[in-house]
Amino acid sequence: MYARAGTAYVYFTYGMHWCMNVSCANEGDPQAVLLRAIEPIEGVERMESLRLSNAKAARTLAEAKIGAGPARLCAAMGLDRAWDGVDLLTRAKRGEDLWLEPGDGPDEVLVGPRIGIDRAGEPWVSAPLRFGVEGSASLSKPFPRAV
Repeated sequence: MYARAGTAYVYFTYGMHWCMNVSCANEGDPQAVLLRAIEPIEGVERMESLRLSNAKAARTLAEAKIGAGPARLCAAMGLDRAWDGVDLLTRAKRGEDLWLEPGDGPDEVLVGPRIGIDRAGEPWVSAPLRFGVEGSASLSKPFPRAV
């Protein structure tokens, strides 16, 4: 997380799941974004194969849920500690490519409180630090509706 912007930070959490952050500041400044989900567009069969080869993830899911959540994302992409430190901006080779690619962006981005951090206390529990794409079936949990 202390690496320069665009570096993968892959770590093991809760003694059972891999998660991946992307550093997003200058070297030495620990700022990163947790990759919370992917919406499968291509390579779905390979993602499902990678997930099912992981004993902790080995159960069949609907296509949209293959990468719904940080641990599912890593299982579907085959990401583990070996990917930690990869430069995602220069397509650094490590057996296979992993990189960030510019896109068109979604029509609407939802913003809400993060999930699963109740013990963190305020202001972190209520802080609007979770983002998702409106209408995506790949959200791990729905966003609260505005009243």
